Amino acid sequence: MITLRNLTKSFPTRRGRKYIVRDVNLHLPSGSAVALMGRNGAGKSTLLQIIAGNLAPDSGEVISTGNISYPVGFSGSFHRDLTGAQNVRFIARIYGVDTDDLLRFVYDFSQLENQLHMPVRSYSSGMRSRLAFGISMGLQFDTYLVDEVTSVGDQAFRARSAAIFKERMRRSSAIVVTHSLAEVRNLCDAGVIIDNGELHYYEDIEEAIAQHVKNMKRTT
Repeated sequence: MITLRNLTKSFPTRRGRKYIVRDVNLHLPSGSAVALMGRNGAGKSTLLQIIAGNLAPDSGEVISTGNISYPVGFSGSFHRDLTGAQNVRFIARIYGVDTDDLLRFVYDFSQLENQLHMPVRSYSSGMRSRLAFGISMGLQFDTYLVDEVTSVGDQAFRARSAAIFKERMRRSSAIVVTHSLAEVRNLCDAGVIIDNGELHYYEDIEEAIAQHVKNMKRTT
């Protein structure tokens, strides 16, 4: 369960402060995969960073009854001069899991093969996303934060990503950001729309999609 209580986050711009969320109160129940939808620049990724604890709000708080992943696909915490495998082992130690088990899982899932033993600085953005997604899915969280990562790779890799995500959802919850409505329908059972500093929760994913499509057609 995740609760946003009186949450506000804004950034200064030339036209004044831009509010990502403004005095928002929202309860996300456990056991759901929730799509976070909104226009480009609405603040979806920023909100994930706040929920993950990587970015502080201006005011308010995020309350969780379980552990929350870092945003899946986020590779900013990787040490660029270490290999992918060395980064895997480092993260395994942080989370207190067996380093060999996690490395084996990431090797099998990511399909990076020998590239897993190359420095991360040599990776493309897609390779870093595969590495980050593999590590995240190899760790057990109560809530996974997923930002566009299921769109990485070819069709076969995307299908494997969706399959393992659904397997994790048998025991966990998720907040998913993706521009693909097909992925929203495939992965999620509820939706949240972020719009002009407000959050609106929909238990019915089709209702959320319909409202999102309507919002995207607005000219202002």
